[in-house]
Amino acid sequence: MFLFKRRRFPVEIILLCVRWYCKYGISYRDLAEMMQERGTNVNPSTIFRWVQRYAPEIGKRVRPYQGHRSGSWRVDETYVRVGGQWRYLFRAVDKHGRLIASMLSDRRDTGTAYRFLRKALRVVSDYPPSSITTDKLASYPKAIRRLQDEGLLPQDVEHRTSKYLNNIIEADHGALKRVIRPTRGFQTMKTAAVTLMGFETMRMIRRGHCIQRKRQATGEVRLINQLFGLAA
Repeated sequence: MFLFKRRRFPVEIILLCVRWYCKYGISYRDLAEMMQERGTNVNPSTIFRWVQRYAPEIGKRVRPYQGHRSGSWRVDETYVRVGGQWRYLFRAVDKHGRLIASMLSDRRDTGTAYRFLRKALRVVSDYPPSSITTDKLASYPKAIRRLQDEGLLPQDVEHRTSKYLNNIIEADHGALKRVIRPTRGFQTMKTAAVTLMGFETMRMIRRGHCIQRKRQATGEVRLINQLFGLAA
């Protein structure tokens, strides 16, 4: 397979390491030790390079399997440490907690809110939102009005600022943070964005938020193999 050309390890080993790292939130060193117990000697830095290369590829290939998302969106930001500083992770889920989109940024202004919502609209272009629930950050109303003025968002979309309705995404932030915590922060925005995409993708798959995927480990493995044209 062209994507894995010149790789010393089998495709199955590479995908297993990427999947486990993004799924369980363990350190690269711990994962290398786990693979050693399975008879595979791989350097932690090698696993890091695999995650940076193939986690985005899994995210890209799984998009057609995401299926329908509810038109009731919950949008919020959480903090992620990158290079010793706090950055903003914008996230959107539907009312059932199914991921719509996420985006890492060093800013929390109107321009960033606009770019994030525009990205989310591209992800679910076939079924735009009927309502968007946010916190009281002033950037969101301005971003929503701009999208409506540009014809990218329906005029009848309801914008709500309800802390109660946003409990679902705030709880989801906490679950994501439990996967992030073992990384002890990220060094650069680029590596952080790629790794976070891998975390989000594997959480979505693990929770059964993809079509043609049963909520068991076997279904998860089958889906990943299917994405890369491997035998089940």
